[in-house]
Amino acid sequence: MTDIAALKADLAAFKVEDNPAIVKQKSRDFFWYSPVLKRQLDHVTGDLVVSPRNEAEVVEILKACFRHGVPVTPRGTGTGNYGQAMPLSRGVVLSLADMNVVKSVERGRVTVEAGAVLAQIDRETRKTGQELRMHPSTYATATIGGFIAGGSGGVGSINWGGLRDIGNVLKLRVVTMEEMPRVLEMAGADLLKVMHAYGTNGIITELELPLDASYDWVDMLIGFDAFMDAATFANDIANRDGLLFKEIAPIAAPVPYDYFLRHQKFLRREQSVLCVMAAPHSVEPFLALVARSKGEVAYRSDTTSEADRKGLPPVYELTWNHTTLRGLRVDPTITYLQVLYPFPGHLKHVERMVKLLGDEVPAHLEFIRFDGNVCCTGLPIVRYTTDERLDEIVRLHEDNGCFIFNPHRYTLEEGGMKQTDAVQLAFKREADPKGLLNPGKMIAWDNPDFDLKSNKLYLFPGLQAAE
Repeated sequence: MTDIAALKADLAAFKVEDNPAIVKQKSRDFFWYSPVLKRQLDHVTGDLVVSPRNEAEVVEILKACFRHGVPVTPRGTGTGNYGQAMPLSRGVVLSLADMNVVKSVERGRVTVEAGAVLAQIDRETRKTGQELRMHPSTYATATIGGFIAGGSGGVGSINWGGLRDIGNVLKLRVVTMEEMPRVLEMAGADLLKVMHAYGTNGIITELELPLDASYDWVDMLIGFDAFMDAATFANDIANRDGLLFKEIAPIAAPVPYDYFLRHQKFLRREQSVLCVMAAPHSVEPFLALVARSKGEVAYRSDTTSEADRKGLPPVYELTWNHTTLRGLRVDPTITYLQVLYPFPGHLKHVERMVKLLGDEVPAHLEFIRFDGNVCCTGLPIVRYTTDERLDEIVRLHEDNGCFIFNPHRYTLEEGGMKQTDAVQLAFKREADPKGLLNPGKMIAWDNPDFDLKSNKLYLFPGLQAAE
């Protein structure tokens, strides 16, 4: 048993919260998108929330936790979706939200502390005519450290691919979990040791990221009577080299009308909708393509009256995981999946799944670059009935050649490509020898013999004990 009282005494110089209600709130993320994870993780809470103000305090806090054998789970603002920032073994929730300084903005790059919110970063970079290359739909609230440690891509991935594509992160500073924690500066291939590792093998404290030219992006909604017409047109514009977009997302009817309540006045229920963010200089040529398509312009942010725009969320808050979030506010029984439709037959794969699953799984695509090619991922809505049917829907995708990144699992491996990341595992052995960082999220550390191909649910021993 760990001695939390003794640890708390050692942390007296730091900002510590032990109110159980606040600690539980700070121990949660958006795991409840999944009915499976809601049952598994709803009880999870830490013992303390500790909020360092700088990297030196991170070092001292980790040193004390190592000495007492207390687990540490890092978090930003808790906008992740599958429990990656939840303390399965209790212990300390390390909130990095107070480490939020934008340290420098240069041509083509920005250096920030891990707790800086993405919108805050862009407010600074836009003063120089620059912006971040990509961001999640939770741009207004998510921290950059959480995005890099837990995310895969987002708005902007149509141009820049995924976060783990080399060049999308330039440098990281990472603190290890050892008797004498080290501060490591990582660049190049070393970045992959800790990116999208959920903080299981190091605490990211500072990041250097590339910037792109900023634009006053124009939001548009294009309506189509048939979803595959929207998907085909999206694929066409995504491959137009002369046009610049930041977001291209077709979403099947009736999802837009039913769930995008503030935009509902612009839509018809039977319409599938293509959500687009276009650079201002690309709007007119894009509209020329729309005029030749089967689509119609339902909404444009640059021509809609100020009165009609009032209270409307930006288009990126209709896409990515916000599509599901808006759906859950209307119908809390739904959930979703994360799908990769392989290039070059991605549209054929999409069409096959649409015909197979229909309105049980309304389609939602996000066009991205993947290994240099334009293709699409999917975050389809699932009209959930049972766990067994959810597993069947997953198998139907996999049997038809579509890869599932399962958002109903909280481990790195099950939520990814069902394989161990040997580089991240090796770095954990070096940087976290006691396994105190975010325990339960890396199966290869806890149970190296677990068969990731078995489709059996991995349940961390700490959770088994709690059931």
